[in-house]
Amino acid sequence: MMKIAVLGATGQTGQYLVNQALQQGHSVTAIVRNPGKLTVQHEKLKVVEGNIFSEDSLKPHFQGQDAVISCLGFPASFLSGVTGYTLSMRAAVNAMREAKVNRIITMTSWYTDPNSGTQSSYLIRFLLLPMIRSVLSNMFEMEHFLKKTQDVNWTIVRPPGLKNLPATGKEFLTHEGYFVPDSNGLPVGSAVGRGDVARFMLFLLNTDVWFNKAVAITTKNE
Repeated sequence: MMKIAVLGATGQTGQYLVNQALQQGHSVTAIVRNPGKLTVQHEKLKVVEGNIFSEDSLKPHFQGQDAVISCLGFPASFLSGVTGYTLSMRAAVNAMREAKVNRIITMTSWYTDPNSGTQSSYLIRFLLLPMIRSVLSNMFEMEHFLKKTQDVNWTIVRPPGLKNLPATGKEFLTHEGYFVPDSNGLPVGSAVGRGDVARFMLFLLNTDVWFNKAVAITTKNE
């Protein structure tokens, strides 16, 4: 059983992750902007107010934790660009160093590399990806920041489209890349349940297989 600090705990994926972590017996510290938004109550859940962009705010809450899991998400912005992923990750990594926490698991998306979507369907390539490119670009920057971070064990989980569905028992398909390809190199599947993304992120607490790697995931259709 581990002590986990969770960022983005009030988001849709974060709520699945907090609930599953508690069911698995972990102790969870949910660091949120508005504690009233997290309605779960549990003896192993501590809800604290914190600023995800401030290492000074995060540091005391990271103290004594075994790992940090970030389910943070930020909306697309056509005008000003998106900066939340990089700014929050810099603050988190700096706070982790000060608090002597060595493990972070975070989520981005398929197709963060601008050149990785060429095999995707017409709708995804020409409609969806341009709409969310501001988000994907900042995710891509954050991934590069982590790849240059030598002193922390990080894993980036890249899911495809997200459905607001609970965890299943489906097998995961994984690939160290920007999407999960089939035998012809074409993307497999287009969406996964948020509960399953949370399930995979928690699975990573018990393995070093994906240390310092970015892994694209999807679930196998029975």
